[in-house]
Amino acid sequence: MSDIAVDTALDQAAGDKIHRHADILTSQLQAMRASMYPPEAKKTLRPFLTHEVSKLTSIPESTLKLLSQEGRGPVPERQENNHRVYTLGQINELRALMASQRPSEALRFLPHRRQGEHLQIVAIANFKGGSAKTTTALHLSQYLALQGYRVLAVDLDPQASLSAMLGAQPELDIGPNETIYAAVRYDEDRVPLKQVIRETYFEGLHLIPGNLEVMEYEHETPRILAQRQSGAGGVFFERLREVLHQVDADYDVIILDTPPSLGFLTLGAIYAATGMIITVHPAMLDVASMGQFLLMMSDLTGEINKAGASLAQDFLHYLITRHDPIDRPQTGMVTLLRHLFGSDVLVPTAIASTAIEAAGLAKQSLYEVEPGAIRRETYRRARDAMDEVNAAITELITTSWGRP
Repeated sequence: MSDIAVDTALDQAAGDKIHRHADILTSQLQAMRASMYPPEAKKTLRPFLTHEVSKLTSIPESTLKLLSQEGRGPVPERQENNHRVYTLGQINELRALMASQRPSEALRFLPHRRQGEHLQIVAIANFKGGSAKTTTALHLSQYLALQGYRVLAVDLDPQASLSAMLGAQPELDIGPNETIYAAVRYDEDRVPLKQVIRETYFEGLHLIPGNLEVMEYEHETPRILAQRQSGAGGVFFERLREVLHQVDADYDVIILDTPPSLGFLTLGAIYAATGMIITVHPAMLDVASMGQFLLMMSDLTGEINKAGASLAQDFLHYLITRHDPIDRPQTGMVTLLRHLFGSDVLVPTAIASTAIEAAGLAKQSLYEVEPGAIRRETYRRARDAMDEVNAAITELITTSWGRP
């Protein structure tokens, strides 16, 4: 047998093995998912105790109790121990009620964008896998929704982990032309963005899901560029920004979870973003990879400038993720990053925690976990760190709006 024939046979054998293993793994994962999450099961968000509602809304517990007794506002449920609990939808009703009763303090209770405040599009980026982009995007999206903002999360990653965490299984729940690709594609099957937006179980948080279909944009764009066609909706890096602004009036913040690559869709996300959070794990290989990411991003933004366009971002900051404060090499790397980039590195860090891992196994965020499901001190430490990170990013957003 010739060398060419041998190589062909080996290639075919390898291809058959990969295909077989993909089928085996997919079938097994679907079986596990069916046992843990039956097809008819839908994710729900736990209710919130009165002290949690007070912290989220700044409405004193005594006022919540009085409103309940007087029958004003939403009627909370009573648990077996007689504690009052509210759904997130009811919490938002309380916000609207208090804003209407106290117009001078309306912004404190209901923080929606006001006239003159532009839509914030925040891209979570880095092409190094394992930098906690999806964890950051998930928790930031939910945090903002808990604070009363209207949020749209956009999953640009073909792996679609964000979609799965928000209750949309990429293999089962997302059909053809139901991802962001449907709104940015170049042919006659392109649809308006609103058509691919879906509600989630998390009040105030909507989702554009992802799956492998998103990769089609990476395949089609080079062909269009080769043909020197921009297609309807402008040149390729403008398309995402343009379609997102179709829903400008419906949201306060859009969160973009980008894929771990610097492809055409990621470039579109960078161009669309009014703010960028670059996640970085403080280890030498990860920081070196981030350096390459920044160099490539600089080259690509140079090409954008040559095309007569420019980035219009309110902020670009680095977020230290999976941080172990007692790890000496990590501490040294964090110190180096702060020395190099100063205040562009967010002061709070997203710590490494088994609480995040435990919540993830149950397809939950730290904001969804039932009290007591994770050891109290472990949970509190992780939750406090996550809240500080998200509060810092929220402050960047509100500062861009000119709010004090």
